[in-house]
Amino acid sequence: MTVPETTADTGAEALRPHAEDAFADELKALAAADDRPRPARWRLSPWAVATYLLGGTLPDGTVITPKYVGPRRIVEVAVTTLATDRALLLLGVPGTAKTWVSEHLAAAVSGDSTLLVQGTAGTPEEAIRYGWNYARLLAHGPSRDALVPSPVMRAMSDGMTARVEELTRIPADVQDTLITILSEKTLPIPELGQEVQAVRGFNLIATANDRDRGVNDLSSALRRRFNTVVLPLPATPDAEVDIVSRRVDQIGRSLDLPAAPEGADEIRRVVTVFRELRDGVTADGRTKLKSPSGTLSTAEAISVVTNGLALAAHFGDGVLRPGDVAAGILGAVVRDPAADRVIWQEYLETVVRERDGWKDFYRACREVSV
Repeated sequence: MTVPETTADTGAEALRPHAEDAFADELKALAAADDRPRPARWRLSPWAVATYLLGGTLPDGTVITPKYVGPRRIVEVAVTTLATDRALLLLGVPGTAKTWVSEHLAAAVSGDSTLLVQGTAGTPEEAIRYGWNYARLLAHGPSRDALVPSPVMRAMSDGMTARVEELTRIPADVQDTLITILSEKTLPIPELGQEVQAVRGFNLIATANDRDRGVNDLSSALRRRFNTVVLPLPATPDAEVDIVSRRVDQIGRSLDLPAAPEGADEIRRVVTVFRELRDGVTADGRTKLKSPSGTLSTAEAISVVTNGLALAAHFGDGVLRPGDVAAGILGAVVRDPAADRVIWQEYLETVVRERDGWKDFYRACREVSV
């Protein structure tokens, strides 16, 4: 059997490096400057993990870029939870950076964010517990050599941080596989009459939201095993603009797109439109609006602006303009062709059309909406 080559084998540059690779220099600088107590098998102290996520400047002048823009206390509670024997559940509406925070927490704590179970409606129990190499199983019978450990089992054995994304998309009976793991810190292997006991340093981060379709509520028994931290939407327009600008810059550099120093106005317009439609009221509080069916999250705003930047780079003059983001906004807002289109048209004519300095933006949106 031919084993596929990886980016490490070929020397190719990964399109999206793992957090521990993309920010390796920052993690190394933090480890060198970190003289505070570290929990067992942690790469950094809780203080340094929080600094890695929130940003700061080290005594040697190294600048740690913020990975999460939001209340500091939320990050501190999340990090402290991981330092105990309680698992962490990051809860929030779509687009509140749950996956992003989860990945960076694992990278900072364990130096490895890849011990990941991706939750879907078809996630089997084996993805959380273990599977079998059936060729070895048939040839030699049940043995540890025939067992294929899950990311959670590997994290338990090595004292690492495992991640479960979209926990509420996993069927309820499969979710409950985690109860014994989180309460007893043990994973039984009844076929072998053995068990895997978690070593110090093991913990688990799960993400979930309760607004998407296909959600399976957590049982009360499982929810009790987690300390839940709710990640809110950005509190202010400026905070959301800052988040979108930072992520677009990072993504743009990875795609070799030109910087968009003159695109600040368009980023702020996209954020304003999303916030107003999401909140059901204009920024000045004077006009009530109908909200469309989509979430209009910060993550979607990042996608709209990134796509607009690519349009400007490849089919324009490199400057982000209203026409570059208009189609993306339309696609994000109008998910239900019947109801959402009416809401969008009403917003265009009653709010955007009358707003000072938004004439070009109105014309661009009107053109793609026809």
